[in-house]
Amino acid sequence: MPEYLPTAPYRGTRDFLPPEMSVRTQVFGHLYDVLERYGYQRYDGPVLESAEIYEKKSGQEIADQQLYTLTDRGGRRLALRPEMTPSVARMIAGNAGSLQFPVRWYSHPNCHRYERPQRGRVREHWQINADVFGSDSANCEIEIFELIHDLMRGVGATDDMFVVRANDRNLLSSALTDLVGVTGEQLPQVFALVDRWEKYDRDKLAEQADEIGLTDKQFEKLGDVLGAGTALLDELPATVKESSNLVRVLSSEAASLVRFDPMIVRGLAYYTSTVFEVFDTSPENNRALFGGGRYSDLAGMFTSQQIPGIGFGMGDVTLMDFLDTHGLTPKPRSEVDVAVIPVTEELAGAARKVATELRGAGLRTSTPIELRKLGKELSRADKAGARAVVIVGQEDWAAGNVTVRSLATREQRVVALTEAAAAVAELVA
Repeated sequence: MPEYLPTAPYRGTRDFLPPEMSVRTQVFGHLYDVLERYGYQRYDGPVLESAEIYEKKSGQEIADQQLYTLTDRGGRRLALRPEMTPSVARMIAGNAGSLQFPVRWYSHPNCHRYERPQRGRVREHWQINADVFGSDSANCEIEIFELIHDLMRGVGATDDMFVVRANDRNLLSSALTDLVGVTGEQLPQVFALVDRWEKYDRDKLAEQADEIGLTDKQFEKLGDVLGAGTALLDELPATVKESSNLVRVLSSEAASLVRFDPMIVRGLAYYTSTVFEVFDTSPENNRALFGGGRYSDLAGMFTSQQIPGIGFGMGDVTLMDFLDTHGLTPKPRSEVDVAVIPVTEELAGAARKVATELRGAGLRTSTPIELRKLGKELSRADKAGARAVVIVGQEDWAAGNVTVRSLATREQRVVALTEAAAAVAELVA
């Protein structure tokens, strides 16, 4: 017996058969439409990048644990991109001289991370990225928050189904140093602890705080700070708040778009001020869906020109979980709108001519590749989701006519070939 290769995809990756691909195409189409109505232009880049750009800026977890790396024949260390932001920073820096800032760009790359596959996490995912480059204005934050709300509405969500929780790393740094007494050396480790605050139980958090060097009193104070909500702002120095774009947002008419939350910190190392995450409010899927933030100098890896940016990445896995949770997942589209069936092989050319007319009218149309009996072709068309069939018979065709039949009602009528597209369009509308 021959030994066949396995048909399952590599663990943590997925096959998308046509029905699922249809659902994804519909969902992403809505997202593209919203982005482009805001003036965002689509770009793309290579799936292979220098490993260094992730090791330098993406953070220890990605660089040390999740990066797929390889060495090419020239001895260069490369990586499958785990995220798009370092790549777009490279592209912006390399083309800065020809760009009119600020720029709005979006992409939809597939990304690769070596993770333990579980709900919401796989090893290959697709991610909508949207960024604004070249402005420090708080209007960027406001636009990003408005965009997020419209993207969620674009896939059918209502405002009560999700919440945008936002923080500013500079505000958090001030709170940790001024109120908790965290030292500058401890700050990165405490940031990482804050990022895990809602994921671990209190005993484990206390154990990790002790390893960092925090006293019991500091640990208690840290919990108070993270749970303080907007009241925390009253305890921070005025100079820190005056430099915060997030505080400007919270003082504007856009305040209702976000909820200030000191626990939002984000794990990626390049975020410098505003950070945010979008959470599902359903108890059945109580988790972060996606997030992002502001980076003041990510392009600094590639150029001396300071190019600030802000953006987010919306992953497909958590988005689809959200849609499933709220009953918003669209149904797959049918294979075709209409099937054109010749009653004999000799009329196959005539059927193709009819199909060409229907496709020209925007109708998704198929013809048999291997002709079977009429009853079997009608059954196949029905299973393919066609709403109508056009039957090409010898006598009708000789007279310049075809038979248009509804698969829903089984009613049919003979029409002139020139009227076939309009007759089918009525049935599939």
